[in-house]
Amino acid sequence: MERPTWASADVDLDRPSVARVYDYYLGGSHNFAVDREFAEKVLQAMPNVPRLARENRAFLRRAVRDLCTDGIDQFVDLGSGIPTEGNVHEVAQEINPEARVVYVDWDPVAAAHGQSILAGNDRTAVVRADLREPESVFTDSQLTRLIDPSKPTVVLLIAVLHFVPDDQHPIELIGRIASLLAPGSYLAISHASPEGQPSELGKAAALYTQTASPVTTRSQTEIAALFGGLDIIEPGVVQTPLWRPDFPDEVDPEAQTYPGFAGVARIG
Repeated sequence: MERPTWASADVDLDRPSVARVYDYYLGGSHNFAVDREFAEKVLQAMPNVPRLARENRAFLRRAVRDLCTDGIDQFVDLGSGIPTEGNVHEVAQEINPEARVVYVDWDPVAAAHGQSILAGNDRTAVVRADLREPESVFTDSQLTRLIDPSKPTVVLLIAVLHFVPDDQHPIELIGRIASLLAPGSYLAISHASPEGQPSELGKAAALYTQTASPVTTRSQTEIAALFGGLDIIEPGVVQTPLWRPDFPDEVDPEAQTYPGFAGVARIG
């Protein structure tokens, strides 16, 4: 296929990318035919994936809004994907124009598009890096330009840790990230789980073996364990739409079968 002008030479046009596939689920345009073909196979196995993706974005926005309202003004979005409507900086800077946000992703399209849409916003940055190497991420010059390590920071890990298999020690990874943050910082996690829609999710997850990022689903107990000994704030690790919903009395009954959980924990 012809390479789009926004796709650099190191972008693989022949293999689906989880960031670009997720962009397709959310109705974005920064994806290729190979991503769309793969996404349609996933949608055949699990047709409600776009709704699930939107619920994940809604959790991200609620977590950012609540923590920014509580006074946190530094945010690092690890595995941020391709920027779309309702990004972290849009939510945070609407509450506090001084808020600083750094997006981190290893996908070259995600990084390039992020840099494009953030041009002119000197309180945001994009770092192309692997979240599994947090020591490198948190010493990157683009990040240190904005993020003061002595102040509380919110680190977001939204729908990304299910791409970190057990043999890459995700609990240890979370501990390493937490060790780099000041007391009073927070970690927000959302994660796919077989609880809720086990057969559909199992079929969809199996398809991801065709990508560079296979999926490892985890139970609610296993997702809670990712936080290690950190102090998980209310309402705990719950199905993603049930984490501080904007209108609790209007939550869709399907939230009880949402195949994923989310939580936020405080450091120190």
